[in-house]
Amino acid sequence: MAQSKRPPFPSVDFDLRQLEIFRKVVELSSFSKAAKAVYLAQPSVSERIATLETMVGTRLLDRMGRRVIPTKAGEILYKHAVLLLEMKETACLEMQEFLGTRKGRVSLGGSTIPGEYILPRLIGEFREKYPSVSVTLSISDSEQIRTSVLEGALELGVVGSPARHRSLISNELWKDELVLAIPAEHPWASRAEVDLAELPTQPFIFREEGSGTFKILEEFLKRDGSFGLESLNRVAELGTSTAVKEGIKAGLGISILSARALDTELKTGMLKALRIRGLRLVRSFHLVRDRRRIASPLCRALLDFLLASAEKER
Repeated sequence: MAQSKRPPFPSVDFDLRQLEIFRKVVELSSFSKAAKAVYLAQPSVSERIATLETMVGTRLLDRMGRRVIPTKAGEILYKHAVLLLEMKETACLEMQEFLGTRKGRVSLGGSTIPGEYILPRLIGEFREKYPSVSVTLSISDSEQIRTSVLEGALELGVVGSPARHRSLISNELWKDELVLAIPAEHPWASRAEVDLAELPTQPFIFREEGSGTFKILEEFLKRDGSFGLESLNRVAELGTSTAVKEGIKAGLGISILSARALDTELKTGMLKALRIRGLRLVRSFHLVRDRRRIASPLCRALLDFLLASAEKER
């Protein structure tokens, strides 16, 4: 008696362009946002995802109202899509390097101090070495930079505190001292130091939540045990060091800032910098990268350049 034949399993197939679109939909949780990112109309993105689901043989995405989330099958395919697309980019860049045409773009994020006062100069030096490589610098608070690196929106980040997420590789770069910045006409202007207990007597300007500067200050105050940030006389919360400096100049209050951010104001005498007696506020900036992603040759070149520049300062 002849045995009945089992129906053949459906073949699973896809191309890299479909994976690129699928990856963007997953990462942005939106068809419309993904369409803008890959330069297609939204109906075209929907059609290509539908074709991909047909070729794979199962649903890859769930539509939850306005949000789009991957199914279990979608999570598996997304994981491999990221690796395949990074391998493709690496292959292209290595071929360019072999042919002597190294070019492309690297996305770098920096928290406020390195983003505004350190990285622009270093990017200029990097471009002298690699004139065909473009560096896109995004500036935000340390927490947002780390999140963007984890989400794949940034390849590298430079932040004001070490990374604690298990998926992030962290390398120490430069040292940075935090000082008490006051107006030149402030009653304390003739002093070199102040006592910690004097700080709550003055109007104090805060940076935004997530700022590496104030995370470090909070950690030092907790370690000292005298009081916390809540004891300071908060008069304003400003989003950048530049805004804080302008607030200090205008007499709004005093604040803790990076000595690197005060270089011009200290040289011109517009502001004064004091230390807090018995409390040396020193931190390090850290280079962070997602260990789950393959570093492209351009990303590796910038990473090595930043590490070498930090080594020169030591």
